Amino acid sequence: MINFRLIRHLWLFLAVAEEQHFGRAAKRLGMSQPPLTEQIQILEQALKVKLFERSRRGAQLTAVGQAILPAMRKFAEQLESLELAVREAAAGQIGTLTIGAISSAILEVLPGLIAQIKQQHPGLTVAVKEIDSYEALPALHSGDIDLAFARLEGELGAHIGVLPLREEPLAVALPATHALCSRPQLALRDLAGEDFIMFARKVSPISFDRLTAACHSSGFSPRILHEVRSVTSQIAFVGCNQGVALVPASVQHTAPASVVIRPLADALQLVTTAMAWHTQRHNHLLDAVLATLRGSAVAGD
Repeated sequence: MINFRLIRHLWLFLAVAEEQHFGRAAKRLGMSQPPLTEQIQILEQALKVKLFERSRRGAQLTAVGQAILPAMRKFAEQLESLELAVREAAAGQIGTLTIGAISSAILEVLPGLIAQIKQQHPGLTVAVKEIDSYEALPALHSGDIDLAFARLEGELGAHIGVLPLREEPLAVALPATHALCSRPQLALRDLAGEDFIMFARKVSPISFDRLTAACHSSGFSPRILHEVRSVTSQIAFVGCNQGVALVPASVQHTAPASVVIRPLADALQLVTTAMAWHTQRHNHLLDAVLATLRGSAVAGD
Protein backbone atom coordinates (compact mmCIF):
# COMPACT_ATOMS: atom_id res chain seq x y z
CA MET A 1 0.00 0.00 0.00
CA ILE A 2 1.35 3.44 -0.94
CA ASN A 3 2.38 5.52 2.06
CA PHE A 4 1.37 8.96 0.84
CA ARG A 5 2.43 10.61 4.10
CA LEU A 6 5.99 9.29 3.59
CA ILE A 7 5.99 10.59 0.01
CA ARG A 8 4.90 14.03 1.23
CA HIS A 9 7.64 14.00 3.86
CA LEU A 10 10.12 13.15 1.09
CA TRP A 11 9.24 16.28 -0.87
CA LEU A 12 9.41 18.41 2.27
CA PHE A 13 12.83 17.01 3.18
CA LEU A 14 14.19 17.65 -0.32
CA ALA A 15 12.89 21.23 -0.36
CA VAL A 16 14.57 22.10 2.94
CA ALA A 17 17.78 20.28 1.93
CA GLU A 18 17.99 22.20 -1.36
CA GLU A 19 17.02 25.61 0.04
CA GLN A 20 19.02 25.14 3.27
CA HIS A 21 16.41 27.31 4.94
CA PHE A 22 12.97 26.48 6.36
CA GLY A 23 11.46 29.84 5.41
CA ARG A 24 12.58 29.66 1.78
CA ALA A 25 11.53 26.02 1.53
CA ALA A 26 8.07 26.84 2.92
CA LYS A 27 7.66 29.66 0.38
CA ARG A 28 8.69 27.33 -2.44
CA LEU A 29 6.18 24.72 -1.25
CA GLY A 30 3.37 27.27 -0.88
CA MET A 31 2.91 26.73 2.86
CA SER A 32 3.74 28.52 6.07
CA GLN A 33 6.91 27.70 7.98
CA PRO A 34 5.52 26.25 11.27
CA PRO A 35 3.71 23.29 9.63
CA LEU A 36 6.84 22.56 7.56
CA THR A 37 9.02 22.55 10.67
CA GLU A 38 6.51 20.31 12.42
CA GLN A 39 6.41 17.82 9.53
CA ILE A 40 10.21 17.59 9.39
CA GLN A 41 10.26 16.95 13.15
CA ILE A 42 7.69 14.17 12.66
CA LEU A 43 9.90 12.66 9.94
CA GLU A 44 12.94 12.82 12.22
CA GLN A 45 11.01 11.16 15.03
CA ALA A 46 9.78 8.42 12.69
CA LEU A 47 13.31 7.74 11.42
CA LYS A 48 14.81 8.21 14.91
CA VAL A 49 17.55 10.45 13.50
CA LYS A 50 18.28 14.16 13.28
CA LEU A 51 18.28 15.37 9.67
CA PHE A 52 18.99 19.11 10.01
CA GLU A 53 21.04 21.41 12.21
CA ARG A 54 19.00 24.59 12.73
CA SER A 55 20.65 27.97 13.20
CA ARG A 56 19.97 31.64 12.49
CA ARG A 57 21.66 31.18 9.10
CA GLY A 58 19.31 28.42 8.04
CA ALA A 59 19.21 24.63 8.06
CA GLN A 60 22.22 22.46 7.29
CA LEU A 61 22.02 18.72 6.71
CA THR A 62 23.51 16.52 9.42
CA ALA A 63 25.83 13.68 8.46
CA VAL A 64 22.81 11.35 8.41
CA GLY A 65 20.88 13.81 6.24
CA GLN A 66 23.78 14.02 3.80
CA ALA A 67 23.99 10.21 3.69
CA ILE A 68 20.33 9.69 2.73
CA LEU A 69 20.04 12.68 0.34
CA PRO A 70 21.19 10.81 -2.83
CA ALA A 71 18.69 7.98 -2.20
CA MET A 72 15.93 10.53 -1.55
CA ARG A 73 16.71 12.30 -4.82
CA LYS A 74 16.69 9.04 -6.76
CA PHE A 75 13.38 8.08 -5.20
CA ALA A 76 11.98 11.48 -6.16
CA GLU A 77 13.10 10.98 -9.78
CA GLN A 78 11.39 7.57 -9.83
CA LEU A 79 8.20 9.09 -8.48
CA GLU A 80 8.28 11.75 -11.19
CA SER A 81 8.73 9.03 -13.82
CA LEU A 82 5.77 7.14 -12.35
CA GLU A 83 3.64 10.29 -12.34
CA LEU A 84 4.57 10.95 -16.00
CA ALA A 85 3.71 7.37 -16.97
CA VAL A 86 0.33 7.62 -15.25
CA ARG A 87 -0.46 10.92 -16.99
CA GLU A 88 0.54 9.47 -20.35
CA ALA A 89 -1.56 6.36 -19.83
CA ALA A 90 -4.56 8.49 -18.87
CA ALA A 91 -4.05 10.62 -21.97
CA GLY A 92 -3.78 7.59 -24.22
CA GLN A 93 -0.08 8.07 -24.99
CA ILE A 94 2.12 5.05 -25.55
CA GLY A 95 5.16 5.34 -23.34
CA THR A 96 8.42 7.04 -22.44
CA LEU A 97 11.92 6.52 -23.78
CA THR A 98 14.68 7.85 -21.53
CA ILE A 99 17.90 8.89 -23.23
CA GLY A 100 21.18 9.60 -21.47
CA ALA A 101 23.56 11.71 -23.55
CA ILE A 102 26.81 13.62 -23.25
CA SER A 103 26.55 17.36 -23.84
CA SER A 104 28.03 17.29 -27.35
CA ALA A 105 25.49 14.65 -28.40
CA ILE A 106 22.65 16.72 -26.95
CA LEU A 107 23.79 19.67 -29.04
CA GLU A 108 24.79 17.98 -32.29
CA VAL A 109 23.25 14.50 -32.57
CA LEU A 110 19.96 14.29 -30.68
CA PRO A 111 17.89 17.13 -32.18
CA GLY A 112 17.58 15.51 -35.60
CA LEU A 113 17.19 11.98 -34.20
CA ILE A 114 14.50 12.99 -31.71
CA ALA A 115 12.61 14.84 -34.45
CA GLN A 116 12.68 11.65 -36.51
CA ILE A 117 11.56 9.53 -33.56
CA LYS A 118 8.66 11.88 -32.84
CA GLN A 119 7.64 11.86 -36.48
CA GLN A 120 7.48 8.07 -36.65
CA HIS A 121 6.21 7.53 -33.09
CA PRO A 122 4.10 10.62 -32.31
CA GLY A 123 2.68 9.23 -29.07
CA LEU A 124 6.10 8.55 -27.57
CA THR A 125 7.53 10.83 -24.89
CA VAL A 126 11.32 11.24 -25.09
CA ALA A 127 13.07 12.30 -21.88
CA VAL A 128 16.75 13.37 -22.08
CA LYS A 129 19.25 13.29 -19.22
CA GLU A 130 22.76 14.73 -19.47
CA ILE A 131 25.43 12.19 -18.50
CA ASP A 132 29.17 11.72 -18.81
CA SER A 133 30.43 8.81 -20.91
CA TYR A 134 31.55 6.82 -17.86
CA GLU A 135 27.98 6.91 -16.50
CA ALA A 136 26.41 5.36 -19.62
CA LEU A 137 26.95 1.66 -18.90
CA PRO A 138 25.91 1.74 -15.21
CA ALA A 139 22.77 3.69 -16.17
CA LEU A 140 21.90 1.17 -18.89
CA HIS A 141 22.46 -1.76 -16.53
CA SER A 142 20.34 -0.19 -13.76
CA GLY A 143 17.53 0.73 -16.16
CA ASP A 144 17.80 4.47 -15.42
CA ILE A 145 18.05 5.08 -19.17
CA ASP A 146 16.93 3.14 -22.23
CA LEU A 147 19.47 4.53 -24.69
CA ALA A 148 22.90 6.12 -24.23
CA PHE A 149 24.65 8.52 -26.60
CA ALA A 150 28.24 8.76 -25.42
CA ARG A 151 31.90 8.16 -26.28
CA LEU A 152 31.80 4.37 -26.33
CA GLU A 153 33.47 1.82 -28.56
CA GLY A 154 34.64 -1.77 -28.63
CA GLU A 155 33.24 -4.66 -26.58
CA LEU A 156 31.10 -3.18 -23.82
CA GLY A 157 29.80 -6.38 -22.26
CA ALA A 158 27.62 -9.36 -23.08
CA HIS A 159 24.32 -7.49 -22.87
CA ILE A 160 25.22 -4.10 -24.35
CA GLY A 161 24.57 -3.32 -28.00
CA VAL A 162 26.48 -0.44 -29.57
CA LEU A 163 26.30 1.46 -32.84
CA PRO A 164 29.00 4.09 -33.63
CA LEU A 165 27.41 7.27 -34.99
CA ARG A 166 30.19 9.85 -35.31
CA GLU A 167 33.96 9.89 -35.69
CA GLU A 168 36.07 13.02 -35.50
CA PRO A 169 39.69 13.90 -36.16
CA LEU A 170 41.65 14.78 -33.05
CA ALA A 171 43.16 18.17 -32.35
CA VAL A 172 45.50 19.55 -29.69
CA ALA A 173 44.22 21.70 -26.84
CA LEU A 174 46.86 24.04 -25.44
CA PRO A 175 46.90 26.70 -22.71
CA ALA A 176 46.58 30.06 -24.45
CA THR A 177 50.01 31.09 -23.13
CA HIS A 178 51.80 28.01 -24.49
CA ALA A 179 54.65 28.55 -26.97
CA LEU A 180 53.21 25.97 -29.39
CA CYS A 181 50.16 28.18 -29.94
CA SER A 182 52.21 30.11 -32.52
CA ARG A 183 52.16 27.10 -34.86
CA PRO A 184 49.18 26.63 -37.20
CA GLN A 185 49.37 22.82 -36.94
CA LEU A 186 51.02 20.32 -34.62
CA ALA A 187 52.30 16.76 -34.89
CA LEU A 188 52.27 14.28 -32.03
CA ARG A 189 56.06 14.36 -31.87
CA ASP A 190 55.85 18.08 -31.01
CA LEU A 191 54.16 17.10 -27.74
CA ALA A 192 56.87 14.70 -26.53
CA GLY A 193 57.93 16.89 -23.62
CA GLU A 194 54.43 17.92 -22.52
CA ASP A 195 52.24 16.89 -19.61
CA PHE A 196 49.04 15.22 -20.90
CA ILE A 197 45.46 15.38 -19.67
CA MET A 198 43.75 12.21 -20.91
CA PHE A 199 40.61 10.17 -20.42
CA ALA A 200 41.12 7.63 -17.66
CA ARG A 201 41.66 4.21 -19.21
CA LYS A 202 38.70 2.74 -17.29
CA VAL A 203 36.44 5.34 -18.97
CA SER A 204 37.50 4.54 -22.54
CA PRO A 205 40.15 1.77 -22.70
CA ILE A 206 40.19 1.50 -26.51
CA SER A 207 40.68 5.25 -26.99
CA PHE A 208 43.31 5.35 -24.24
CA ASP A 209 45.29 2.47 -25.74
CA ARG A 210 45.02 3.87 -29.28
CA LEU A 211 46.29 7.30 -28.26
CA THR A 212 49.17 5.99 -26.15
CA ALA A 213 50.15 3.64 -29.00
CA ALA A 214 50.14 6.58 -31.43
CA CYS A 215 52.44 8.51 -29.09
CA HIS A 216 54.79 5.52 -28.87
CA SER A 217 54.86 5.37 -32.68
CA SER A 218 55.91 9.04 -32.65
CA GLY A 219 58.86 8.20 -30.42
CA PHE A 220 57.69 8.98 -26.89
CA SER A 221 55.57 7.72 -24.03
CA PRO A 222 53.00 10.34 -22.95
CA ARG A 223 53.56 11.76 -19.48
CA ILE A 224 49.99 11.72 -18.13
CA LEU A 225 49.58 14.29 -15.39
CA HIS A 226 45.79 14.05 -15.02
CA GLU A 227 43.24 11.38 -15.94
CA VAL A 228 39.71 12.76 -16.31
CA ARG A 229 36.22 11.57 -17.25
CA SER A 230 35.11 14.00 -19.95
CA VAL A 231 36.30 16.31 -22.71
CA THR A 232 34.87 19.20 -20.70
CA SER A 233 37.25 18.29 -17.87
CA GLN A 234 40.16 18.03 -20.31
CA ILE A 235 39.47 21.55 -21.57
CA ALA A 236 39.06 22.87 -18.02
CA PHE A 237 42.42 21.42 -16.93
CA VAL A 238 44.14 22.77 -20.04
CA GLY A 239 42.68 26.20 -19.30
CA CYS A 240 44.22 25.98 -15.82
CA ASN A 241 47.64 25.40 -17.45
CA GLN A 242 47.83 21.80 -16.23
CA GLY A 243 49.02 20.35 -19.53
CA VAL A 244 47.89 19.63 -23.10
CA ALA A 245 45.12 17.35 -24.35
CA LEU A 246 44.08 15.47 -27.48
CA VAL A 247 40.44 16.38 -28.05
CA PRO A 248 37.80 16.18 -30.82
CA ALA A 249 38.41 18.91 -33.40
CA SER A 250 34.87 20.26 -32.95
CA VAL A 251 35.84 21.49 -29.47
CA GLN A 252 37.36 24.56 -31.15
CA HIS A 253 33.84 26.00 -31.47
CA THR A 254 33.25 25.99 -27.70
CA ALA A 255 36.75 26.33 -26.20
CA PRO A 256 37.17 29.28 -23.78
CA ALA A 257 39.68 32.07 -24.38
CA SER A 258 42.14 30.36 -22.02
CA VAL A 259 42.45 27.39 -24.42
CA VAL A 260 43.76 27.30 -28.00
CA ILE A 261 42.89 24.42 -30.34
CA ARG A 262 45.37 23.47 -33.09
CA PRO A 263 44.85 20.83 -35.82
CA LEU A 264 46.78 17.59 -35.44
CA ALA A 265 48.83 16.60 -38.49
CA ASP A 266 48.69 12.91 -37.57
CA ALA A 267 45.61 11.18 -38.98
CA LEU A 268 43.97 10.18 -35.70
CA GLN A 269 40.22 9.70 -35.51
CA LEU A 270 38.17 8.43 -32.61
CA VAL A 271 34.51 7.62 -32.07
CA THR A 272 33.02 10.67 -30.38
CA THR A 273 29.41 9.49 -30.22
CA ALA A 274 27.97 5.99 -30.18
CA MET A 275 24.48 4.76 -29.39
CA ALA A 276 24.28 1.97 -26.79
CA TRP A 277 21.44 -0.01 -25.23
CA HIS A 278 20.89 -2.99 -22.94
CA THR A 279 19.90 -5.95 -25.10
CA GLN A 280 18.10 -7.77 -22.26
CA ARG A 281 16.03 -4.86 -20.92
CA HIS A 282 13.33 -3.72 -23.32
CA ASN A 283 11.13 -0.70 -23.16
CA HIS A 284 8.18 -1.89 -25.26
CA LEU A 285 9.02 0.62 -28.02
CA LEU A 286 12.79 0.34 -27.86
CA ASP A 287 13.06 -2.10 -30.78
CA ALA A 288 11.02 0.18 -33.05
CA VAL A 289 13.04 3.23 -32.05
CA LEU A 290 16.31 1.36 -32.56
CA ALA A 291 15.17 0.43 -36.06
CA THR A 292 14.46 4.11 -36.74
CA LEU A 293 17.82 5.24 -35.39
CA ARG A 294 19.78 2.48 -37.14
CA GLY A 295 18.17 3.54 -40.42
CA SER A 296 19.10 7.15 -39.73
CA ALA A 297 22.70 6.18 -38.95
CA VAL A 298 23.00 4.19 -42.19
CA ALA A 299 21.45 7.03 -44.20
CA GLY A 300 23.89 9.48 -42.64
CA ASP A 301 27.01 7.44 -43.58
